[in-house]
Amino acid sequence: MLTSAGTAPARRRAFVGGSRHHDHASKLFFPDIGQYTCARRSLVALEEEVTKIRNAALKAGRGPVPVTLQGVTKERIREVLAGIDRVSEELVDVVFALLDDQQPSWFSKAPSGAKFADGASTAHLACHVGILQRGDRKLDREGRDYWIKPLREVGAVNAVTLDPARREFVAGHPVAKSSNSAYRLAEDFKALLQVSPKEAKTMLGSWIAEDAVRRRLDLQAKLAEHVRAATDTKHSDLIKASCEFYAPKFLPGFEVLYIDDGDGDRVPEDAKKRMASAGLELRLEDAMPDVLLYSPGTGAFWIIEAVTSDGEVDFHKVQQAKRFIHRGRPNASIGFTTTYRSWKDAAARQSKHKNLAPGTMLWILEDPSRQFHVESFE
Repeated sequence: MLTSAGTAPARRRAFVGGSRHHDHASKLFFPDIGQYTCARRSLVALEEEVTKIRNAALKAGRGPVPVTLQGVTKERIREVLAGIDRVSEELVDVVFALLDDQQPSWFSKAPSGAKFADGASTAHLACHVGILQRGDRKLDREGRDYWIKPLREVGAVNAVTLDPARREFVAGHPVAKSSNSAYRLAEDFKALLQVSPKEAKTMLGSWIAEDAVRRRLDLQAKLAEHVRAATDTKHSDLIKASCEFYAPKFLPGFEVLYIDDGDGDRVPEDAKKRMASAGLELRLEDAMPDVLLYSPGTGAFWIIEAVTSDGEVDFHKVQQAKRFIHRGRPNASIGFTTTYRSWKDAAARQSKHKNLAPGTMLWILEDPSRQFHVESFE
């Protein structure tokens, strides 16, 4: 039986349980051990596949990647990046990866004949650079502020998203945190890499000029907005509803420190300042939730994960959040809520995954006057 719970500071303990064989639309069973999300399992599978690609090439007596891709060497990339004050080994290798027109696309539903260079996710790039190129572990994906953001700031890399239904890449990242979000090199930046050093020196000045950068970024933004207007934004809508309806009712006194509902800086500077004022020390390895809240009066923190495809508050996310928050605030209380749009969505996810962590809360947008506390039998 599902019993509603009160507000976070003084809620009643409610039991979310039942038999595995009962109707999941009315009774949900949650085990006492959290599960990793499908996305995490997929990443492990990706790492294994990329390792196989590398090993197969070496066994055949070939290098895992060619010395040149689309006529461009890493040394050439390094020269051009130095010319725009963006040089680092990670950036060189990421640009080289985005030139890879030899590897077929690593998206399972990519357009027919698509190559890696047509669009690669953060996870793809992390594995291409770390495993395929370097023969080491994948790059830390949370380091994307260092190996994606600098290129996006000058319009050298465009954000794209794979539309799996139409099997094509579209401009921008209209849905935050989508596993289909990707990047590819801007054509004019690719041209800089492919021309002779003498021609590139002439082109670099005008390419990096402030007004030229502004025009490129403005065009990218307009294209992304055009795609966003025609794209399903249910995840963004649920995040907004969680902040506007759930938090004021069930988390009185809590203030929003951070909302992950956009595409650009992983953590904007104003959010970093708010977190610092709350005593949090943000590091690259810290995974951020959809919403992070703080109660100045009690010193407590609260995390919300809005789920439309995956990403519930599972055991792994609870542990991640505790490591992040307790590093700066060892004695702080931390609460967690998973939100869904409907009971149908909740039942569809939990009948299969059963991954809500015990001790966390559950809220349904279509049933907004109640929240539910997840408990286990042990």
